[in-house]
Amino acid sequence: MLDHFDILAPVYDRLISPPDPARLTALLRLPTDGWLLDAGGGTGRVAAGLHPFVGGLIISDQSRQMLRRAREKPTLHPVQAQVQRLPFPDGFFDRILVVDALHHFFDQQAAVRELARVLAPGGRLVIEEPDIHRPAVKLVALAERMALMGSTFLAPEIVRDLLAAQELHAQVAERDRFSAWIVADKPSGETS
Repeated sequence: MLDHFDILAPVYDRLISPPDPARLTALLRLPTDGWLLDAGGGTGRVAAGLHPFVGGLIISDQSRQMLRRAREKPTLHPVQAQVQRLPFPDGFFDRILVVDALHHFFDQQAAVRELARVLAPGGRLVIEEPDIHRPAVKLVALAERMALMGSTFLAPEIVRDLLAAQELHAQVAERDRFSAWIVADKPSGETS
């Protein structure tokens, strides 16, 4: 099976710039002393800029070649794994980030369930995903379909609802001309 990301790995960081780190630190409510998981984090292009704001940082990805590039960034801990079966204990991560990757997960419902499982009570999950309502994203979706990438783009409201089904407090926090940011908080379990 063709792995598009193994092929793109050597040039990925030069082709696609990371999102605004100030936006991500605000959405993730950083800093935190805990661990951050960048699920589907590839080369670590996004997470590398967040290292000063977290206690530890793990990149999980399926692509061996993308993770090889992540290993070149000394502050990252790359782990090869499918997001549908993460090798981490329940509630391990204070923060989880998924940037431009959810549409590549082959079972998005299982992926969201697994992300909710490894998110700590009181933790926050942020998903940045191309907004399929936008015409430019519809063209990207068509191109990825033609390239046989197996992508499934979900509307931001559907992503929000998948997160809410896992008992996370989820909302579409921001949108721009291409992407949407969905933020989900896991209840702390404390009663007031």
